[in-house]
Amino acid sequence: MVIFGAAGDLTKRLVVPALYNLANNHRLSEQFRLVGVDLADMSAEQWRAHLTDAMKGYVGKDGEFHLDEFVQTTWQWLTEKMSYLPGDLSNPDTYRRLDQHLAGLDKTAGTAGNRLFYLAVADRFFGPAVAALGAAGLTAESGRQWRHVIIEKPFGHDLASAKALNAEILKTLRERQIYRIDHFLGKETVQNIMVLRFANGLFEPLWNRQQIDHVQITAAETVGVEQRGKFYEKAGALRDMVPNHLFQLLSMTAMEPPLSFDADAVRAKKTEIIQAIKLLDPDEALKDAVRGQYGTGRVLDEEVRSYRQEPNVAPNSTTETYVACKLTIDNWRWAGVPFYLRTGKYLKSRSTEIAIRFHQAPYALFRGTDVERMHPNWMILRIQPDEGIALEFAAKYPGPTVRLDTVSMNFAYKSYFNVEGSTGYETLIYDCMIGDATLFQRADTVEASWQVAQPILDAWANNPPRDFPNYAAGSDGPAAADELLARDGRAWRPLA
Repeated sequence: MVIFGAAGDLTKRLVVPALYNLANNHRLSEQFRLVGVDLADMSAEQWRAHLTDAMKGYVGKDGEFHLDEFVQTTWQWLTEKMSYLPGDLSNPDTYRRLDQHLAGLDKTAGTAGNRLFYLAVADRFFGPAVAALGAAGLTAESGRQWRHVIIEKPFGHDLASAKALNAEILKTLRERQIYRIDHFLGKETVQNIMVLRFANGLFEPLWNRQQIDHVQITAAETVGVEQRGKFYEKAGALRDMVPNHLFQLLSMTAMEPPLSFDADAVRAKKTEIIQAIKLLDPDEALKDAVRGQYGTGRVLDEEVRSYRQEPNVAPNSTTETYVACKLTIDNWRWAGVPFYLRTGKYLKSRSTEIAIRFHQAPYALFRGTDVERMHPNWMILRIQPDEGIALEFAAKYPGPTVRLDTVSMNFAYKSYFNVEGSTGYETLIYDCMIGDATLFQRADTVEASWQVAQPILDAWANNPPRDFPNYAAGSDGPAAADELLARDGRAWRPLA
């Protein structure tokens, strides 16, 4: 496995911790070798020490990746298999030296010519790096050898750039060699959506417009932009989160049953559902897509600055740090069912979930009782931080009169299966190694997602916001997001 961008934040924060977990669970073979490539001029020993410090810092910390215990023997096993190659990705000599280094590992470690290239670099390098790998002969497969390439997001900045990037990398690679990664799909609850729906006769008959009132998909963060101002100024919340993370959650929730769990069968159904999303016209885009930008406020008991005060952010920036939108799907299963999506920085709490609201039960039966309103039924699929599934329904409060209260049946992965902390990358990296592309995006899926997002991007570009910042850090988001649902007589589930 070769990581381009080996000295970067993504490598130490998510990719290497995922490899540590795979090693700890004996999912890596004795022949596995890890090669780091980066512009930083350091030795293999220095790279290992840099990663060791980072790993020890995760012990006892509450974050996207944390360790209750650092298993030294596992880490030593992994570090002994690491090597490092300083080099510039724009220099053909880097790839020539890499080819020689990998050929040496084939002989000494028995890696058999199999290669997994991970592009943990800025998106401007995706196309040139793939082309350079091809020019050096590093992507050519022969016999039983495989060559796979993992490409991080963002995969394009709009529809035109996504199409251009697909066209560029497909000049060198075949589609089956390309793994466009979205770490949300590595979360257990996301993978469990298909099992929940299609392995249980209880749920699939309810999964349609006759039974479901609406769906809310939330990805709320308690972190701000921090040191990523230069990237975020060009991206914004919509580009950063919606066409990839949120649309993947939407497609897993709304897709039709595939004929099998074969990668192409699953990915075809996910693409179909995104292609079925109704495109917004310019007026609808301004009405049904809300943007926000955080101002000063208090998050997790700490005073924080506004987005416009962050490093590398323009003092009058109109980049959004929050987006909420209402989308509809034009097919028989979902016609008339709104899907509300929201994501934002510096919100009240960290939470990623899919909330499915079922139709209200009729009130007539309870007119002669003390019941003033019917309680809604919800199914909550929690993606992070506490992965699990909850079902909320009405029950009679104990006593001589009829009073209703909402109760919850709660399934938590952590308590039921006693699972260890993970980054979400473990499953995805392992799947790439064994050639299973089920949880990765195809070219047509990426382009279908940008097709939906493009009208919103265009409408916003032609109508810059005049009210930024429009929500306080540590709040639920801008008031316009609440109004988006209030127009339909609905409300967001509160952020805990």
